[in-house]
Amino acid sequence: AEKTNKPLSPYSIIPFLFPRNRAYVSFISALHLHDIIEQIPQVTTLASNTHTKTIVTKLGTFSVHQITPSFFDGFEWYKGESDFLIAQPEKALIDCLYLAGYKKKQFANFPELHFSKTFSFKKAKKWIEKIPNIKIRSFAQQKLKIIEKQIKMGLKMERRKL
Repeated sequence: AEKTNKPLSPYSIIPFLFPRNRAYVSFISALHLHDIIEQIPQVTTLASNTHTKTIVTKLGTFSVHQITPSFFDGFEWYKGESDFLIAQPEKALIDCLYLAGYKKKQFANFPELHFSKTFSFKKAKKWIEKIPNIKIRSFAQQKLKIIEKQIKMGLKMERRKL
């Protein structure tokens, strides 16, 4: 094997953490990789259909959160330097709201959100419709409405400054 001086990325070991189960980068970690939040997460957050747990390695700490199998979708191979799965931007946001609905409120408290023009609130709403638990779905819908309203208010404020 060819030696390289490039440091190992914590993302590069994700496939090896779950040899029998799939896991994808989501929640705050995916929002950061998609440039929706600037804050660098201290822990890499993963979605999996295995039990919720924390895995500590020399390369980093991974917080694994269980997603119901019917909602375990909306991810693709990351286009960066490592071969790992990552939630699409809209799915990463909805995964956060999904977990927040299960009393993990820290997942609904975001620093500033920066949505690109390609981010689709319509697509995010379609993901919410796939949440099997009615209570959690309703919670996510309410939270997304608040986020969307804040974004629109922010845009109006930006235009006033011009």
